[in-house]
Amino acid sequence: MTEAHRPPLPPFTFESAVEKVRLAEDGWNSRDPARVALAYTVDSQWRNRAEFVSGREAIVAFLSRKWRRELDYRLIKELWAFGGNRIAVRFAYEWHDDSGNWFRSFGNENWEFDDSGLMRKRYACINDLPIRAEDRRFPWPLGRRPDDHPGLSELGF
Repeated sequence: MTEAHRPPLPPFTFESAVEKVRLAEDGWNSRDPARVALAYTVDSQWRNRAEFVSGREAIVAFLSRKWRRELDYRLIKELWAFGGNRIAVRFAYEWHDDSGNWFRSFGNENWEFDDSGLMRKRYACINDLPIRAEDRRFPWPLGRRPDDHPGLSELGF
């Protein structure tokens, strides 16, 4: 796989859309901003909450700030809809701040891909819910979510 070719490629089928979502989840769970940024076009456009991000360098800077603030980050994404070169997902992630306050953040993303499978547009709406540490539902070790860990629907989210 090269940077210019990031399968699965559009147009998406149900199976390839599910695979693309899981690959994105795995990348974000790595918490490696440079690795994650390679899934986006060099001029990718984002709206994340109220922040607008443009280009890979800005994506790396954004994710670096995010994961310095959102500690012990663990994410689950789930396919919501797809068509052609677009995918919609819903997601939840758990994290804590530097004071030990835990949160579960819920959101939706709309993605648009170029022909080589790189994401050129990402629009994210996110809400944070304070939770108690004992109410966490994403307890796996940092990194990729285990294949046998329930997804959002199975967890009732």
